[in-house]
This record gives sequence, C-alpha cells and structure tokens, in this order.
Amino acid sequence: MNPHLDKLQSYPFEKLRQLFASETPNPAYSPISLGIGEPKHPTPGFIKQTLIDNLAGLASYPTTIGSEALRTSIAGWLERRYGIPALDPATQVLPVSGSREALFALAQTVIAPDTGALVVSPNPFYQIYEGAAYLAGAEPYFVNSDPARNFAPDFDSVPEEVWQRVRLLYVCSPGNPTGAVLTLTDWEQLFALSERYGFIIAADECYSEIYFGAEPPLGAMEAVHKLGLNTVGKPYERLIVFSSLSKRSNVPGMRSGFVAGDADVLKKFLLYRTYHGSAMSPAVQAASAAAWNDETHVEANRAEYRAKFAAITPLIQEVLDVALPDAAFYLWADVSRTGLSDTEFARRLYAEYNVTVLPGSFLARDAHGINPGRNRIRMALVAEAAEGLEAARRIVQFCKNLNQ
Repeated sequence: MNPHLDKLQSYPFEKLRQLFASETPNPAYSPISLGIGEPKHPTPGFIKQTLIDNLAGLASYPTTIGSEALRTSIAGWLERRYGIPALDPATQVLPVSGSREALFALAQTVIAPDTGALVVSPNPFYQIYEGAAYLAGAEPYFVNSDPARNFAPDFDSVPEEVWQRVRLLYVCSPGNPTGAVLTLTDWEQLFALSERYGFIIAADECYSEIYFGAEPPLGAMEAVHKLGLNTVGKPYERLIVFSSLSKRSNVPGMRSGFVAGDADVLKKFLLYRTYHGSAMSPAVQAASAAAWNDETHVEANRAEYRAKFAAITPLIQEVLDVALPDAAFYLWADVSRTGLSDTEFARRLYAEYNVTVLPGSFLARDAHGINPGRNRIRMALVAEAAEGLEAARRIVQFCKNLNQ
C-alpha cells in the first residue's frame, strides 16, 4: 500500500459523524444541516435541457482536452468576467471533472516525489490541498489566516528556508471557510514570491460568483493583467486558476470545472490527465458550454444569496461574533463568548435543536502554536431562505439559553 495514505486525516464530515455518534437529536425539531457546502438552489432549466438534448454523446468516448466549443466558452467567460486579454482555448484552458479532482491532480503533475518539496496551504483550508501534498510525496506547510487582515494568510510569517523548498502554493479566494478575498497587494506579493522561488500558484476560485459587494472579487488572472505582468515573459507563468460550475450554476452533480493559465504547465497536466482518465462526458460538456455562456441565471442566483445573507446574518450577530463575508456562502462565526468550544457548540446544537454546523477546528490544523479554526464554526447557507432563517432562529435560542 502507498505509505503516504497513512498521513491522511479523516475528512471533516467523518469527524462530524463521529462527534455526533452518541447523540440523538431533539425529535421536536426537524433536521437542518448547515454543515456541507452543497448548493441547494434549483439547477437552471436550460442547463438540464441542454444535457438532455445532447445525450447522444454518451455513445462516444470523450477526449480529455474537451471540445473546442467548451474551451472557447470558458475562455470567453474568463475574458468577460475579468477583463483580461484573449486566451488561446487550445493551450491555456482545459476542462476538468470538477475543481476538486483537478486541485488534487495538479500536485501529482508538478511535484517531483521524494525531493523534500513543500506545498503551502492556507489554514483553515479545503482538505484536498493537504491530501494532494502528501500523496505527491511532499509535505504541507500551513500558513495561518489572520483575522486582523480579513483572514488573509500571513505569508510574511513564512521563513526564507521554507520558501526555498516550496514547489506549489494553494490559495483560495474567495476563501473557504472565511469568504475572504485577496487584494491586489496580496497577489503582487505572491507573484513576487513565485518569481523569486519558482513555485507554481494554484488559485482556487470556485466561489467567485457569490459575492455581496458592488464589485466582483478580484481574480488571479485579473491581478496579473492589472499589475502588467502578462507582458513580461510567458502569459500567466507559474499560475493555474481553478473554477467550477457547481456553485455558480447550482450543478454540483455535473462535476464540471476548468483550469486555465500557464500553457506549459497545462501541457504537462493534460498529459497526466490523459493517463488519469478524467475526461468529461460529451453531454456534460455541451451543458457546461451553455452555462458558461449565460450570466442571467448567475445574477439571479447571486441575488438569492444576497437576500438570504441579509436576513440571516443580523440574527446570528445577536449571539455570536460574525460578519458578512466578502464572498462565498459561509458564515465563519466565533463562538468564544458562549463559553463552549467549537466541537461542544456543534454537538450540543445538534442534540438540542437538530441543527448541524461544522466545527472550525475540523477545517484547520495545529500550526505555529495555534489552530486558527478553533472556537469557530462554519455555517453553509446553501438551502432555501426559509430553512436558513429557521436554523438561525434555533441558533439564537440555543445561545440565549446558554446564558440563562
């Protein structure tokens, strides 16, 4: 067996299952889960119909590189969304079966095993980053998020000797679970570090279309363009951007996303994936192209999230320290003032009010003397507004009862 498998921790939801194993939730309340970040808004009808209309494609083996129509639609979306120069759909864009498999597979492509390589990951983080590092024969190096800097990772804290060993850096903006968006200054620092030390940046941007301010979140390719870096050397050198239709278009079951950026890296990545066997179904490709070409459904989806967060956030703020995030669909709340740890808060809320939230410590690791997720909970506001409001009311009542 691969010995690196022994380094993997249980996924957060398995830890949650174990935490709740001895609990029987209060039968007076119907179950509400704010635990898993699985979009619950309806899938747009035109996407489903396009999928149905192209079922004849099931009779053909799909190509790993995907159809020209899909790659062109993705390139066009990137250009419109971020105001960047035209991309080459043949070399700078590659469809993938959801961003999750691509985030994992990139590490297997770019890291030479048994070289003492390090993979930098934000902390808290999406657990795929850690598993990708270990199974590529590298070690993760966690950079803690800093609440004083809008939860941006504190890259200034990373020593020189660490940067010298870094081969891959994962960054998630908008962030999971914090919802924080990196600034142009943050990106400028990362690009300078990548230039100096030669590591690849994997920019996870799957939450980019759910945001609450007037301006959409800054993207990595957009930052390159604004800083004038795509006129120096190769376009998007050492940068790979990941995105997905799951959150943007409410189609998590389609497993459809893309990677874009450095053509040389993507050439090697395509070679890896040709052997890895992750080609996208032709029917899914057709539906995906239709989704990337339409913004009306995305605007409607975003409006629904905005209304939901506007109604729910003030209620939660009555009892917990929490703020409206920059983007994404999570509330990242500090439960310290309740006197309970994040795990005890989650356990008792489940037992007494049948509401599931995810302890923040399950989404982070002890690093540099702290676990930055400890005493926080993540609430995924993915269900319809009425269910989310009911969950919020129960959380408020639970917290008020603690103080009586």
